[in-house]
Amino acid sequence: MNRRGYGILAATLFALLLLLFVYSIAEILLLLFIGVLLSLYLGAITDTLQRRLAVPRGFGLLSAVVVTILAIGGVGSLIIPPVIEQSQDLFSRLPQLMQQWELQLRGAAQRSAALREILQPFNKEGSYVAPLLQQIGGYFRGVVPYVFGGVQVVIDVFGVFVMGIYMALRPAMYREGLILLIPPVHRELVRDILADLGRTLRAYIVGQLFAMCTLALLTFIGFFLLGVPYALAFSVFTGAVAIVPFFGTLFSTLLPALFVLGTGGLVKALAVVAVGIGVHLAEANVVAPMIMERQVHLPPVLTLLSVLIMGHLLGFVGLLVAVPILATVMVVVRRIYIHRILEGKGFRRAIRDQPVEVRLPTDGAVLVHPRALQVSIPALLEQ
Repeated sequence: MNRRGYGILAATLFALLLLLFVYSIAEILLLLFIGVLLSLYLGAITDTLQRRLAVPRGFGLLSAVVVTILAIGGVGSLIIPPVIEQSQDLFSRLPQLMQQWELQLRGAAQRSAALREILQPFNKEGSYVAPLLQQIGGYFRGVVPYVFGGVQVVIDVFGVFVMGIYMALRPAMYREGLILLIPPVHRELVRDILADLGRTLRAYIVGQLFAMCTLALLTFIGFFLLGVPYALAFSVFTGAVAIVPFFGTLFSTLLPALFVLGTGGLVKALAVVAVGIGVHLAEANVVAPMIMERQVHLPPVLTLLSVLIMGHLLGFVGLLVAVPILATVMVVVRRIYIHRILEGKGFRRAIRDQPVEVRLPTDGAVLVHPRALQVSIPALLEQ
């Protein structure tokens, strides 16, 4: 084997070891990514305060942190006590509800041979409901260590919060430090891609927060008008699980419907399902296009695949960051693979192209591209 073959073999082994190392610390890297998302959120508030009120960045960041903590604390103080009370009451009634569900399932199975065949595998130890609940609970078993992980959860949350604050305080230092690791010929492209990623992820954060609040509010209004018990608890749950596309919507619609099925009958349960579907359709067709479509347009199939893949590989934390990671991958693929490779624009423009001197007339009769002040020259050339 010649020296070139040994070089290729060594590079391949190094790449495999690097991938193995990255996979072994994947959860830590996800926490770093969440810290980046937090820094973008805090940075957006800080930049707005700097731009409009001309306050120092440190004071603006402190204001952003204080406002965020006060907002979370205020909303929590209004919502958490009744949610806890309603949740405790709900769990206390679960045994009675399970008995009602069992009777209803058995009656339906006796009337329908097809339903009896479907439910037959779950008929263990004389019960339909208990095996069904056990199987559903198995899908969410991985959530428990993160929700009730105790000290580890506190450490993770504190670490993410500190990383987010430091990156929001001096974003240029971390951005330029990363760019210094790139060969000089590619640095302008990387700087422009990072700016594009920042805009995309900020749009995602704003859209996601607005969508979660909208879903919770509309769900509460619908359930309140229907007289659904524990409407506040169910609406808060709907807003919280909206961070996981498709599956959060499915679970947040079926859970209150199953509860109402045991207390209000089939018609009321169908009404609850209709409210859930209507609320999510309104969010998907009105709220999402208004906030996110122009800057974060993600195909539904790719979104679903990203949730499935990240949930399978990294569990609960993977579900939380599946969509922003997909948005990041879409930006990188579009800017590098499509524009630079498939469209043949190359990576060494700064070396291959000769410098051009452009002289402009002094009388002010110059046409300027409307986006010239918003994006860099490489991004403008790729449009």
